[in-house]
Amino acid sequence: MPRALPAVGTTLDRPAVRALLEQWPRVLVAEGVRAVIAAARDGATIPASDAAWASELTSWIETRTASTLRAALNATGVVLHTNLGRAPLAVAALDAITAIAAGAATVEYDIEAGARGSRHVHCAALLTELTGAEDAIVVNNCAAALVLALQATAAGREAIVSRGELIEIGGSFRVPDIMTTSGTTLVEVGTTNRTHVADYRRAITPNTGAIVKVHRSNFTVDGFVAEASVADLVPVAAEADVPLIYDFGSGLLLDLSPWGLSGEPTAREAVRDGATLVLFSGDKLLGGPQAGIIVGRAKTIAQLRAHPMARALRVDKLTLAALEATLTLYRDPARAVREIPALAMLTAPLAEVTQRAEALAAVLRAAGIDARVEPSEATVGGGAFPTARIPSSAVTIGVAIGVAIAVTIGVTIGVNIGLAAGVTPGGGIEQIEERLRRAAVPVIATIRDGRLRLDLRSIPSDQDALLTRRVREALHLPAHSASS
Repeated sequence: MPRALPAVGTTLDRPAVRALLEQWPRVLVAEGVRAVIAAARDGATIPASDAAWASELTSWIETRTASTLRAALNATGVVLHTNLGRAPLAVAALDAITAIAAGAATVEYDIEAGARGSRHVHCAALLTELTGAEDAIVVNNCAAALVLALQATAAGREAIVSRGELIEIGGSFRVPDIMTTSGTTLVEVGTTNRTHVADYRRAITPNTGAIVKVHRSNFTVDGFVAEASVADLVPVAAEADVPLIYDFGSGLLLDLSPWGLSGEPTAREAVRDGATLVLFSGDKLLGGPQAGIIVGRAKTIAQLRAHPMARALRVDKLTLAALEATLTLYRDPARAVREIPALAMLTAPLAEVTQRAEALAAVLRAAGIDARVEPSEATVGGGAFPTARIPSSAVTIGVAIGVAIAVTIGVTIGVNIGLAAGVTPGGGIEQIEERLRRAAVPVIATIRDGRLRLDLRSIPSDQDALLTRRVREALHLPAHSASS
C-alpha cells in the first residue's frame, strides 16, 4: 500500500516549519518541503516530527543557499594555486577595495578637468615607474592582454611564433587558440626544441603583422635546444616594421634569486630588452588581483587604448584599487616581500615554516593524534618557476593500527594500544580529508603514503589559528580543550 505523504500546505503550517519562515523566504521553504516529499516518494524516510522537519529543511536550505565561491585554506604546498585563486591579496589591497567599494569613485572622472576621464590612467604611472616602460594599460587577464595586443596591431595579418612556444596554459586553453581568436593567422617557425633568429627572418612577408615571443613559464625544455631571445628579435621586428609582443606571463617585479628562485625574467628586464609590448599577469608572482598588464611603447599602448576591444576587456574599480595598492608596495622592495602574501610565503625561512608546523602538530599530539612534522617540497605554482622546489614543512596525520588489533585481541586492549600509537578519532584518512574539504571554510590538503599532509608554506601565517580549528573539527576533537 503506498505511503500517505503530507501535503505541502499542511507541512508549512507545522509550528517548527512556520518558524523557518521568519528566517527564509516562503518560496524557498516551500521548495524545500517539496524536495523532502519528492525524496520520500523515492524511498527516503519522511520526517516524523516537527523537530525532524525543521532539521531536514534547515539542512536542505543551508545546502541550497551556500555560496559556491568560498574562502579556503590552501595546504597543498602550491603557493600560487590556480584552482584556489592564485595570489592572496595584501592587507593594503583589501583596504583599498573596501574604501573604493563603499561608495562612488573616480573610475572615469577627471577631477582636474571636472569632466569624464579614462579608467586606463589608473595604475599606468606606477607600472611605468616600476618597469621602465613608456606607458601601460590593464585588462582582465593575461590571455585578454594577448588578444587585445594582436587585434590592435595585427588583425587580418600574420603573427609569427616559435613552435616551441605554442604552449597550453591550463584548463585546455592554448596560446595558438587565443592568438587565432584575435583575428591573426599564425605562422609557426622553428621546431619544438630549436628555433633560430633566421627562422623568423625567413617567415617575414608583406603580410606580417607582429612577432610574438612567449615565455615558457610552466615547463622547461632541456638538452639539444635553442631559442631566440627578445633582444635577438628586436632588430628582426624593426627591419619588418612590426611590433614585437612578449608574453612573459608571471608578473615578476622583484628578483627572487636571493631566496633561491632564479631563471624567471622580471618585467623591467623584459622592457629593457626592447620588446614593443610586454604582457604579464597581476595575480601570479606580482601578488595582486587577476589582471592582464600590458606595458611598452606609448604609441602602441595608445593604439590598444583606442581599440573597441579595450572596453570589452576592461577591469572594474575593485581590481584597479587592489592592483594600485599592491604596486605601491613595490616602491619599497623589502616591504613588498614582507606584506605581499605570495612573496612572503615564497621567501619565508624554512625554520619559520617548521616552527609553525611544530605548533600545529603539538596541539594534535596533545589530543592523542598521530601527528608528525615532515620535510616537504613546496612549489611556486601559477605557471612560474616550473622546476623550483622550495624546502618546506608539512604536518602529516596518520591512522595507526590499533583499531585493527582490537578485532583480534579485544576492544578494550585494542583501543588502549591504538591511542598510544596515535589512532585518529576522526576516522580514516580519506574521511578526514573529505571533512576538511567540505567544511564551511574548506581546507584543501593532500594524501601521500597513507597520511594526510598539510603543507604550511602555502598558508599565510595569520591563518594558522583558523587552520588549527578546522583540523580539530575534522578530527572530532573538543572545540575548547586546554590544548586549543
